Amino acid sequence: MRRTVFNEDHEAFRETLRAFIEAEVVPVHDEWFAAGQVPREFYYKLAELGLFGINVPEEFGGAGLDTHKFEAIQYEETARAGVTFGGSGVHVLLALPYIKALATDEQKKRYLEKFVSAEEMWALAMTEPGTGSDLAGMKSTAKLSEDGTHYVLNGSKTFITGGVHADRVIVCARTSAPTAEDRRYGISLFAVDTKSEGYSIGRKLDKLGLKTSDTAELAFVDVKVPVEDLLGEENKGFYYLGSNLPSERWGIAYGAYAQAKAAVRFAKEYVQDRTVFGKTVASFQNTKFELAACQAEVDAAEAVADRALEALDAGELTAAEAASAKLFNTEVAHRVIDRCLQLHGGYGFMNEYPIARLYADNRVNRIYGGTSEVMKMIIAKNMGL
Repeated sequence: MRRTVFNEDHEAFRETLRAFIEAEVVPVHDEWFAAGQVPREFYYKLAELGLFGINVPEEFGGAGLDTHKFEAIQYEETARAGVTFGGSGVHVLLALPYIKALATDEQKKRYLEKFVSAEEMWALAMTEPGTGSDLAGMKSTAKLSEDGTHYVLNGSKTFITGGVHADRVIVCARTSAPTAEDRRYGISLFAVDTKSEGYSIGRKLDKLGLKTSDTAELAFVDVKVPVEDLLGEENKGFYYLGSNLPSERWGIAYGAYAQAKAAVRFAKEYVQDRTVFGKTVASFQNTKFELAACQAEVDAAEAVADRALEALDAGELTAAEAASAKLFNTEVAHRVIDRCLQLHGGYGFMNEYPIARLYADNRVNRIYGGTSEVMKMIIAKNMGL
């Protein structure tokens, strides 16, 4: 079936990105994997390639587009090459929508040109050690000073992707106590300068997968945040977070599909080269059946991913539809990647093979952005159950 989601401009971008990955990423990716993060300087190369400005208005140095299709191609091409770009995805997919939707004109002038050039890398800090998916239970606080010039931020965050390299972090904190009617009330968003006194980076977390993304714990001790860095209105942060969850979950769903597609490619290439009992592994009926079943699942995930992409670009992707796409595609990727690793035999367990890294990277897809169980709750609620 012919895909219709991408046009000639998208495919030209794909060729450019593929060449960039082969020249700038593949030769050094093992070093990044060992170091547990990409070099900060690499983000300047992504900025020069134009990846950070695609959806930024032209007046701030961007391309002025309003589409996620170039991000989708990035998911496909990085998975295809068996590499990742560190925490740069958070910069664009998670942080940028908040800036565009909530920042004042004055804030956009201060933030966006540096955003596009990678002079300032952004991250998003929601999760706390004791909250997880229950964002309404966060304990971090931001109290307005007596003179009204700044907020005093105290608290901690964990699992913050991009947290080591970030120059600004969108921090969620309580500015008011929750009400009896609505425990989600009272959360606000702040664009916090990471050079602020009292802001500190704790451990760079040692994760099962996504080894090249710098994921950290953050702590705030009497951090002064100017009132000019409040994003949107006070006490409405939870609702702002909810409005951006469909795009975040689409990104996870699309990335999972891309990983599953790459896994089939890696397995196909491996079994055609590997010989057992004097025959290629690809010649055995079991191998053919396993890969055929995986391909069928990838085809279905691709259809879900593309349909969700078109709905997102049209502004029509609902929370329940995004949850459904994430649930389906992450579960497909889990099954497909596991079966493709099995076809590699013992070599599939070695990190020098991309299928092993893919297996580890994929596992978090069913956790972050809302667990699979949370996705089921959202879908069931939408069904009237």
